[in-house]
Amino acid sequence: MSKKVYVGNMNYSTAENNLRDLFTQYGNVQSVNIIVDRYTGKAKGFGFVEMETEEEARAAIDALNGFEFMGRQLRVNEAEDKPRRDGFRPPRRDY
Repeated sequence: MSKKVYVGNMNYSTAENNLRDLFTQYGNVQSVNIIVDRYTGKAKGFGFVEMETEEEARAAIDALNGFEFMGRQLRVNEAEDKPRRDGFRPPRRDY
């Protein structure tokens, strides 16, 4: 079963292939997703890597948390699943 890993404090110029190459040292990478700002299209400095197994994810977390990559000290840990919002927000009322 695959395991998703959070990668924070990334250099803003980090590309998906950079992350894939880094994490491949610890196992099979299923997917890489760098989060970008929807308005500017620029990276927000964090992303997610999905590893094939939980053991591979644990090895990557242990090795890469605090690791300096592209001039930044990465923050790497197990990703937490957050429920997606459906996009509906009630109208704001300023009384």
